[in-house]
Amino acid sequence: MIYMPLTNRALRISYDAHAGQVDKCGAPYIFHPYHIAEQMEDEVTACVALLHDVVEDTDVTLSDLAREFPAEVIEALRLLTHQPGVPYLDYVRSLATNPVARAVKRADLRHNMDETRCMGGTQPPADVLERRRVTYRAALAILEEAEASETVG
Repeated sequence: MIYMPLTNRALRISYDAHAGQVDKCGAPYIFHPYHIAEQMEDEVTACVALLHDVVEDTDVTLSDLAREFPAEVIEALRLLTHQPGVPYLDYVRSLATNPVARAVKRADLRHNMDETRCMGGTQPPADVLERRRVTYRAALAILEEAEASETVG
């Protein structure tokens, strides 16, 4: 991960916001955004990776973050925040237009699809796992198609 003042600030905010939260496997939640951020290649994308679930899953708002981060970070976070009532694949199509949001979501999906994360922990029922696999594969296909058409265009 890129350690710069901005990413250090994002790490602190994410760490504080997710304090006490655990993922579906019982691990501290902060491990997830940190894992995503480790894969990013620039400061802006690393910040977005660290903060990608903060607005959706905590009391922190985009307005709070806008006081700390540049517009490029805030726009990607806005796109990555899944609004209630919006069908999941429509949400993915919307964020696929933004290269930063797309990179973070791709890494997020891959990490969420890693079923070895819960080895030794509680696994969801097989039908739930299969529905997730189908949905996440469809989402990845949308992101890859957007990437390919942006590269060609």
